[in-house]
Amino acid sequence: MTVSASSDRILSEAANLGAGPPRRVIDLRRGGRALGGSYLYEGDALITGWHSHDVHQIEYALHGVVEVETDSAHYLLPPQQAAWIPAGLEHQAVMNPDVKTVAVMFDPTLIPDGGDRARILAVSPLIREMMIYALRWHIERGPGAGDDDGVADGFFRTLAALVCEALDHEAPLSLPTSDNPIVAAAMAYTKQHLDTVTCEEVSRAVSVSERTLRRLFAETLGLPWRTYLLHARMLRAMALLTAPTQSVQGTATAVGFDSVSSFTRAFTQFCGETPSAYRKRVADASD
Repeated sequence: MTVSASSDRILSEAANLGAGPPRRVIDLRRGGRALGGSYLYEGDALITGWHSHDVHQIEYALHGVVEVETDSAHYLLPPQQAAWIPAGLEHQAVMNPDVKTVAVMFDPTLIPDGGDRARILAVSPLIREMMIYALRWHIERGPGAGDDDGVADGFFRTLAALVCEALDHEAPLSLPTSDNPIVAAAMAYTKQHLDTVTCEEVSRAVSVSERTLRRLFAETLGLPWRTYLLHARMLRAMALLTAPTQSVQGTATAVGFDSVSSFTRAFTQFCGETPSAYRKRVADASD
């Protein structure tokens, strides 16, 4: 596997943009017109800052956990899943410690119907291997950069066709966001206190009644606060279980469950597999 020396620089440039306006468009191709390209990020924790690209991006987590935030949702990208970020979508990424990801970019002409929102995809083994193979063609390369341009273009056209199919199989790994300051504050408080939080505590923290809090969640998010809490707990649990030394018992406690059995039931219903099976699958895929 070839590691690009400029991978850290690309993300560091985005990080230097900061969270405030204006949100800039990053030219990942550096003026080039490659139909497709890639880079590998392997490093310390990083918050990229808000930005967008003029190319589509699919990012695959080989190890560790990535979070992607847009104006409309907060997505979790655990190992062995891919994040789809269409061209022009303003977003920021949070690279958690010890993360290792492969990003592949496509000219929008390769995937004309990329949509206007981020998605988390369960990728096939074929797409995974092709994304890793794509690391031989960096997104910044220019014409005649030592590779056969025809081979590269054909490769990325084929990968783009497979990604188009994968876009129809979205994984429910996101939390909503809100412009309502009370709801936004309530969601932030909830995520910060997943182990012990109650609706009463949240309503007190944001200075509204429990009835008002429930009404605001229903009106602005279309779901009850308790459903938001459950989804936030499950996404946090998925992230925690990627750590080699993390136990199911410890994870259950960390996300607010009194017993392993109740946590296992909730996790299995949400993810389609038990916490132990999920942890083993992620560990096996990372080897």
